[in-house]
Amino acid sequence: MVSFEVFRNNLELIRRRVRSACQSVGRSAEDVQILPVTKRHPIGAIHYATRSGLRTVGENRVHEAKQKKPLVTDGTRLELIGHLQTNKAKDAVSIFDRIQSVDSLKLMSHLNHRAESIDKSLPILIQCNSGNDPKKFGFEPEEMQTALESALEASNLRVDGLMAIAPLSDDMDVAKEAFENLRDIRDRLADGFGVLLPELSMGMTKDLEIAIAAGSTQVRVGTALYGPREPL
Repeated sequence: MVSFEVFRNNLELIRRRVRSACQSVGRSAEDVQILPVTKRHPIGAIHYATRSGLRTVGENRVHEAKQKKPLVTDGTRLELIGHLQTNKAKDAVSIFDRIQSVDSLKLMSHLNHRAESIDKSLPILIQCNSGNDPKKFGFEPEEMQTALESALEASNLRVDGLMAIAPLSDDMDVAKEAFENLRDIRDRLADGFGVLLPELSMGMTKDLEIAIAAGSTQVRVGTALYGPREPL
């Protein structure tokens, strides 16, 4: 992992990109959160984020986050952004402050049941395969109405918004279409159900400008901050 000085310089570069992207579309940079992705980095990565004023980090795997959780003593929030298997829902509810990657009705039910058993109101994002990528997890766009209806009926889940990962492509128009599709889906659902869905978690290092132009409120950044990840 890089030194803290290098991390701070990397973070400033990302912040400049976020500010520039927001300015170009008439948005406030304060409306876009940078989420450091600390997966496969040591606990120091989380400490770097906290020292720099970033109070929320993203982790991809339950087992890794479970090992790090006892070492996070400063109130930093952990969000799960990776695919979650239902057999790990119990641990995930206990570990994470928010789960972004809710991608099936079965997982939703497991999360709600576990949250209810420990009297926890669990914030979630509903993951949508807005880029229609067969390699990505998430509800298909036509399933999102049913997904939101089920989530709103779950007594111990709180829906903060939607999440998507763009298809892997060198053509930035592919990401643009996926992000704009997610925004439009969010707008239709919010209007149709009469609820606020303020969070749109979409965009990473390569495509954060496109995501911000489409309305992203949170961009996920990993190696651009911390350098290469530890091997699996």
